[in-house]
Formats: sequence, structure tokens, C-alpha cells
Amino acid sequence: MSSLITERPIAAARHPDGVPAQCTLVDLTDLPRVGFRGPHSAAYLQARGFRLPEAPNRAITQDDGSHVARLSQTEYLLLGSLADRGERIAHEEARWALDHSANYLLPRQDSHAWLQLSGVCIAEVMAKLCGVDLRAQAFAPGAVAQTSAARINVIVVNLGGDAQPTFQILCDRASLAYFRDAVLDAMAEFDGQLSSLDAL
Repeated sequence: MSSLITERPIAAARHPDGVPAQCTLVDLTDLPRVGFRGPHSAAYLQARGFRLPEAPNRAITQDDGSHVARLSQTEYLLLGSLADRGERIAHEEARWALDHSANYLLPRQDSHAWLQLSGVCIAEVMAKLCGVDLRAQAFAPGAVAQTSAARINVIVVNLGGDAQPTFQILCDRASLAYFRDAVLDAMAEFDGQLSSLDAL
């Protein structure tokens, strides 16, 4: 599948009348994601070809479009790429069973739902749900916030840039419908749009 998929600006979603949407929500829960924790997790992931953030609460996008977020000194969250529909990350989870040592696999596919919020007003949308300042000057690209939004625990990862602000948001999978509706309600003021993974 062409890597151009990852370059398509999600915020370029348009209304039927052709006007660009100010913000877009996409459910990426079907894409693979996995966690690793343990004193040798960093060395293990580096040996597998991943570039890692230097400090906790930071994230790095890999060359293939997948992402690595560092949640603590020894815990990492890997998010699949749109380009390969998460195939690399799914492979890493499967491979661990044959090649683990002093690392704990944290299966996130069943525990965490994954939403992508993109567009020019995403910080304003999240301000309605979350007490943490997620504006660009306080929450720059590469930043990770482990916080509460709409009264549930979430992980917010800023993986966008000035031209394409984008948050990856993970929450308890059992709360997906509730949290998605809360975000959509917060987006209503900004004429936000719900899109699908198949449309990317």
C-alpha cells in the first residue's frame, strides 16, 4: 500500500458542500497497538529498529509512520502506521512470544481504544473535556499527556505539526462509545466531522 496514505491531511475532510472541516475525528481502534515494559525494553525495541524518545511523556514517529510513546522510564506504547495498517506492530506483538527477556508485553488492542483528532481547533475541542492545557505553546509536537478527559483516564499524544495539528487519544476500550460521543459533542461548536478508517 502506498506510503502516501500517511501524508494525506486528515483535517482536509470536507462537508458535502466542499468546505473543509475545522476538525475531524477518526476511530483507529482497529489498528494494532501494543505496549512493552521492563528494564530492558529500550534495548529490546532499539534492537528491533525503533527510535525511542529520550524521556518519559515524549513520542517519536518512525520512518514507516508508526509511533513510539514513552509513558515512563521503562514503559513504551507502540501505535501502528496507516501505511501498512499496523502490520509491523502486529508482527512485533506476535514475535515477542518467541523472543522476550526481562520485558513484559502489554496487549493494548483489547484494553485501549484509539481515536485520532485532527484539525486547526483540536486544542479548543479538548479544552472542553480536559483540564490540561493542550495548546501548541504548552503541548508541543512529540508531547504525551496521561490525564483525564470527560471524566475518564486518557493518553493524549501530539503527533501533528503546525500545518496539521493531530492528537492520538487512547482511552479504556469499554468507554469508547461514551468518550467518542463526548468528543463529538465538544466538536459541534467547530462544525467538526466524524470520518472512518476506511476513508484514510
